[in-house]
Amino acid sequence: QVQLVESGGGLVQPGGSLRLSCTASRSIFRINVMGWYRQAPGNERELVAVITSDGSTNYADSVNGRFTISRDNANKNTVYLQMNSLKPEDTAKYYCHAQSALSYWGRGTQVTVSS
Repeated sequence: QVQLVESGGGLVQPGGSLRLSCTASRSIFRINVMGWYRQAPGNERELVAVITSDGSTNYADSVNGRFTISRDNANKNTVYLQMNSLKPEDTAKYYCHAQSALSYWGRGTQVTVSS
């Protein structure tokens, strides 16, 4: 069974940066889209950023210009999320997602932005 494993979360001060990573436990055939979603307590899960197989990206308005999603050129099953200028409202559990013929989710990594 394929698993997506996220890493890179943690506690950071406002204005700081974090880089999240997500890797599939084994190769997923024909991934169309990989992305990051987040869910804060009491809120629904929301899209943060996605990247398609041809490199097209899309961001939530709230993170556009601060976050950058990218895929590993050598390993197409790995995706990153560079988060800069973090704000307290970015605090959430961040989940990795991969869409091929099936949909895959990671278990999430916690990001807390607090002074």
